[in-house]
Amino acid sequence: MKHIFVSLLLLVGALPALAQPSKPALTVETIMQDPRQWVGTSPSGVFWSDDSKTIYFSWNPDKALGDSLYKITLVNGNYVSSAKPVKVSVAERRTLTPNDAVYNRARTMRVYDKYGDLFLLDRQTGKVRTLTSTVDRESNPVFSSDEKAILFTRSSNLYRLDLASGLTEQLTNFDPGAKRPTPNSNSQESWLKRDQLALFDVLRQRKAKRDEAERDTKAEQPRRPKTIYTEGKSVMNPSLSPDGRVVTFALMKAATGAKSTIVPSFVTESGFTEDLPGRTKVGAPLSAVEFMVYDVARDTALAVSLANLPGITDKPDYLMPTAVTSGSATVAGRSTVSAAEKTPTDTTKKLAADLKKAANRPVFVGAPVWTDAPNGRYAIIAVRAIDNKDRWLMLLDTEKPTTLKLLDRQRDEAWVGGPGIGGGFSSGTLGWLDDQTIYFQSETDGYSHLYSMNVLTGQRTQLTKGRFEVQQVVLSADKKMFYLTTNEVHPGEQHFYRMAVTGGQRTQLTTMTGASDATLSPDESQMVVRYSTGNKPWELFLMSNPTVGGSPKKTTSARKTVVSNVPGNSVQLTTSTTDAFRTYPWRDAEVVTIPARDGQPIYARIYKPATDASVKANGKAVIFVHGAGYLQNAHKWWSQYFREYMFHNLLVDKGYTVLDIDYRGSAGYGRNWRTGIYRFMGGKDLTDHVDAADWLVKNHGVDAKRIGIYGGSYGGFITLMGMFTTPDVFKAGAALRPVTDWAAYNHGYTSNILNEPYSDTLAYRRSSPIYHAAGLKGHLLICHGMVDVNVHFQDAVRLTQRLIELKKENWELAPYPVEDHGFVEPTSWMDEYKRILKLFEERL
Repeated sequence: MKHIFVSLLLLVGALPALAQPSKPALTVETIMQDPRQWVGTSPSGVFWSDDSKTIYFSWNPDKALGDSLYKITLVNGNYVSSAKPVKVSVAERRTLTPNDAVYNRARTMRVYDKYGDLFLLDRQTGKVRTLTSTVDRESNPVFSSDEKAILFTRSSNLYRLDLASGLTEQLTNFDPGAKRPTPNSNSQESWLKRDQLALFDVLRQRKAKRDEAERDTKAEQPRRPKTIYTEGKSVMNPSLSPDGRVVTFALMKAATGAKSTIVPSFVTESGFTEDLPGRTKVGAPLSAVEFMVYDVARDTALAVSLANLPGITDKPDYLMPTAVTSGSATVAGRSTVSAAEKTPTDTTKKLAADLKKAANRPVFVGAPVWTDAPNGRYAIIAVRAIDNKDRWLMLLDTEKPTTLKLLDRQRDEAWVGGPGIGGGFSSGTLGWLDDQTIYFQSETDGYSHLYSMNVLTGQRTQLTKGRFEVQQVVLSADKKMFYLTTNEVHPGEQHFYRMAVTGGQRTQLTTMTGASDATLSPDESQMVVRYSTGNKPWELFLMSNPTVGGSPKKTTSARKTVVSNVPGNSVQLTTSTTDAFRTYPWRDAEVVTIPARDGQPIYARIYKPATDASVKANGKAVIFVHGAGYLQNAHKWWSQYFREYMFHNLLVDKGYTVLDIDYRGSAGYGRNWRTGIYRFMGGKDLTDHVDAADWLVKNHGVDAKRIGIYGGSYGGFITLMGMFTTPDVFKAGAALRPVTDWAAYNHGYTSNILNEPYSDTLAYRRSSPIYHAAGLKGHLLICHGMVDVNVHFQDAVRLTQRLIELKKENWELAPYPVEDHGFVEPTSWMDEYKRILKLFEERL
């Protein structure tokens, strides 16, 4: 009986603990399994039906192999509980109007291309008229200025389709061949011909008769556009001016002599090793672009000279001798540049001497943005220097189309960028408010803001201002309002605003903490908001769009007006996560700021065992480095690194403190933060991580000798630089698909930041991990997909050989034969993260 009594006491004492719901244990196998089965699939690709009655989106609640199109139909413009998401049939999908269909001015019709043919929607009747049905592909349809015809492209040529008669007229005739050479007026043949006609009456008479017959015959024939010989160059963006005077187009000559890489694929269906086409490397020759106009009345094609662009001959500061020989940069307080590297090379000296020659820099030319005024004569052209240090907004006037007028020049000695600024052939945010006023974005004051300008007077107005970024811009149908997405509440939040086109107060339409990605209905009465928080994936919500000055209660400040009751009016439309996923109490990481050594605040997300009484901190810490460089991850919405987020929860369950920071170069913090890595990747972006590690030690009880670091792509690069150049800070690191030598990466990304390897050897030498591998002390894991067509597996192979030659033994390479840059197979994810976990568990 005594033993029974004791057993009962033990059982009673255990009852309260048994009553507590236990937190499911996370494993690598669980969190790295197929996310469709475990997490669920969030909705994406939201668009509305043209009548604003139906919401469409991609979704996969059935855990199928791929997402499908779903819809929710509103009843009298309102959501009802019975209106559940329904999968859209293939037949219905074929009839849907694409979201990018073009409106006429009255918004009564829309024209679009689909499956290579053109269609016209009558919005009042809902009827769709098929305009073309051909083997050739028609695309880029727009309404003509008088809206009596549709302009479109076919095989790079521009056509006009009359809506009344159905007649199709070809407006341009581009021939890829070379123009037949004409005899030189001073040549022997030309002189003999003139002499013959001067000597013999019969020849003169016969020629006159023949010329008259040819003129009569030509007059009888319908007009045909002049053949424009492009000499093998590609035609881009042919566009007819609203007044019908000119057709603008660009000619691009492909680069020659640019060697492309290949990526061998070993595990193939054929059983043979197959070569995948790759890219060129930074510094390879680039395509050349000419901007042209075809004068319709004169039937003549003319080149538009860009030689007079202000600053077209300006060379970047880094090529100046004083810049090349400036003092060394430092990483973690020590010099990383040798005396030899500070000395200008013969190549650099030659480049500096060549700078005295005033050569025009090559440029990209964007598609013209024409005023939509009837018979308008103006277009805005965005021109960007190929070295990406200048962007010009130019005015084209059809009365003098070969001479462009400067409206705005944005110069950045690092590189021009930021939200809404565009890049390459993209013009970014650019449009017309009326026939004289344009709007655009610029980083002139250090943050990407919205501006307007009168193109005739040059008067410019800054419409938004402050230490935040305008991240998306939508102009209302009546051109009276802008709808803006900004991060002005907090760098880690995104909200939707409404503002008059003249600027002034902004009305905040979303208020829930996190990120709100809003899609307005065509009638602008409602919006679907794709919303998430730090620990909850994206879901769809339906919200009303309160009218300006209407009934919703507002809180007013000098900066903006907040509609305070909108969240109460929202309706959740989807629930995407699985029951299994929701059983775990996912942490909402705290967003904090860490002081950098130069006084700048570093935004970070911290996951702490201290917030969970059931987990005891063990003094270990792991710092995660996000990829892409220009990307934001220390925010309050669901991260695209959701697997890493779940792994961080697993680490915290084991007692780790986890931190990820928006280091120098990250998105969301303005121009100075964006360009903080110019000419030195692995400089301030790495010292930000070193400062963050020091902050963890001083403020969160972390052992300075038990800190690990990991990340993929750019994150893998920073991991290597940390392990090689600050080896006493990080004891272990996992570099996933890392760049090991920036001279082997692509041109578009790398040349912005490091210029070109043969003109800025210093930048590449101090920024490439392969040159610093001798500094490795801690334990290093490298993981890389073997069919990575972005950061090639060759990067890992070359670093492997370097480590072998340096006789390093504290590293390993895990290759993944079927994986590209972003892993796909769950087994690959599992293997990779088991290795990462093992590294930290054993070495920290």
